[in-house]
Amino acid sequence: MAGHSKWSKVKHIKGPLDVKRGATFSKLVKEITVAARMGGGEYVSGNPRLRTLVDLARAANMPKENVERAIKKGTGELEGAQYEETLYEGYAPGGVAMVIEAATDNKNRTAADLRLIFSKNGGSLAASGSVLYMFHKKGQITVPRSLADEDRILELMLDAGAEELTTGDTHYVVFTPPDKLYAVAEALKTGGIATETQKLTYLPDNSVAVADDATAAQVLKLYEALDANDDTLNVHSNFDISEEILARLSA
Repeated sequence: MAGHSKWSKVKHIKGPLDVKRGATFSKLVKEITVAARMGGGEYVSGNPRLRTLVDLARAANMPKENVERAIKKGTGELEGAQYEETLYEGYAPGGVAMVIEAATDNKNRTAADLRLIFSKNGGSLAASGSVLYMFHKKGQITVPRSLADEDRILELMLDAGAEELTTGDTHYVVFTPPDKLYAVAEALKTGGIATETQKLTYLPDNSVAVADDATAAQVLKLYEALDANDDTLNVHSNFDISEEILARLSA
């Protein structure tokens, strides 16, 4: 049940990108709008996904009026673009698979933009279903190691229906079935465990080792370009880049 996280190497790249993404108001606005449209605007008790996003918006210092406006657009109280969640799939250099979560009001535009990004960075946008089967959807909760006891986390998460606890250098990572994410997160918080993030994610069944610097640089450049697209919410991939290559690329 508990173990070392095999994704720790990826965090060197994903960590800074996640911070940047969390601070991007436009992405949060889209996510909040979609969550309110799908689950209603009551986030205190009625829409746990929306409550999580509101907490993220507050942590990113988004003005309260921006949050409220996004919720009202989602519920139809205010006019505005109607964003729809969708997945795009593709391949990076070296046979690396990528899944892109997006929120868009124009699927054709988004697909064209992502296809161009793939093409410019040595990859290709793929047909629906050609990549997604390599991943499985999970809930993911991170807890700073300095703020929690592993045995206490295990006790609370197992009682709430979580599946696995892994240990990284600085954080514990709790994995849950998709439909148990918010219940487990709430159980941890009620039990006195401060969570840092909670989200649905796509985890690869197997990783693809990227063995040379040039290919690794291409993969990371594509990853960053996809992440920077205005319609992109999250990018998931199965690349495995060694610490040595990462060190050389960041030098």
